[in-house]
Amino acid sequence: MKNKKDKPLYEKLYETIKDGIISGKIKEGDKLPSKRAFADLNGVSVITASGAYGLLIDEGYVYAKERSGYFVGSGSDKKANYKYGDGEKIEDFAESVDFKFSAFSKIMRKVITEYDRALLVKPPAFGVTRLRKAIAGYLYRYRKMDVNFENIIIGSGSEYFYGMIVALLGRERTYGIESPSYEKIKLAINASGGKTEGLKMGENGILTEELEKTSATVLHVTPFNSYPTGVTANHTKRKEYVTWAKKKNGFIVEDDIDSEFAVGTKPVDTVFFLANGENVIYLNTFSKSLAPSMRMGYMILPDSLVKEYKEKLGFYSCTVPAFDQYVLAEYIDGGYFERHLNRIRRKIKEKKD
Repeated sequence: MKNKKDKPLYEKLYETIKDGIISGKIKEGDKLPSKRAFADLNGVSVITASGAYGLLIDEGYVYAKERSGYFVGSGSDKKANYKYGDGEKIEDFAESVDFKFSAFSKIMRKVITEYDRALLVKPPAFGVTRLRKAIAGYLYRYRKMDVNFENIIIGSGSEYFYGMIVALLGRERTYGIESPSYEKIKLAINASGGKTEGLKMGENGILTEELEKTSATVLHVTPFNSYPTGVTANHTKRKEYVTWAKKKNGFIVEDDIDSEFAVGTKPVDTVFFLANGENVIYLNTFSKSLAPSMRMGYMILPDSLVKEYKEKLGFYSCTVPAFDQYVLAEYIDGGYFERHLNRIRRKIKEKKD
């Protein structure tokens, strides 16, 4: 068992504050220093401070209040908080934008009428072709990703896909993950039999020296708004990930969750795009962009893995009902999805401005 002195610095800082809250030395409602001030007080980087605060927020001991700072909570709220930059939760933006239920319900009625008994048929293992083509079209329009729809697999979310990836690439491999990162990434990979190695984060992503010395041959990255640090990898770092995979003859798992909420002049190029789709497995989900109840995501395999996936895992049934897939396909093809995202991005921009 790992002892306290072996733990990363951000975990030690997290435990120090947590112990203070539990003991009553730090009281509910107390305001904490900003991340930068906290970093200066403890002689650590802002990234380390962000990691400590992220864990505290994740467990409900601390909460972020817009334009006010960080405050001690009751410790009773255990819901994970996905932050946007300076402590805003993306859910706050998504939930504050009126979801067009009238349009969605109209699409549901249309699907029931037009698809009829086809909705009762078990969907193909990779998912309904109509949805896979809709996703491919959306990615080409929005992310410049020229993807063959046959490489797209529909599933019930990233945690499901982590298990499939370990089964595909091998349990004997070491999977490098960002440190700190969302805890469920490590848990899901470990539960599937894979070994994980934490790689320290810098201001733009995983530190170069960490990439150089790791024994991992698979690298899991969240290039946009990585949790809990809020770090977004720049173009140079993303290219570095691509170079790393080529040198290692390994693979990158790019979890592009939250990327639809980028509010710059154009989205940052995905690692998948920069690698021309080679050696990169791309993941994304609709649980954040639409609703947490929308337990649907997709995985894009590079050409080199499609045949192997079919041979090893093609017997698995698709975990998403056909009805949900047809509804989402209509929603994307009708332009509703992109208009919904545009409303959220405008809201985010207004908040930032």
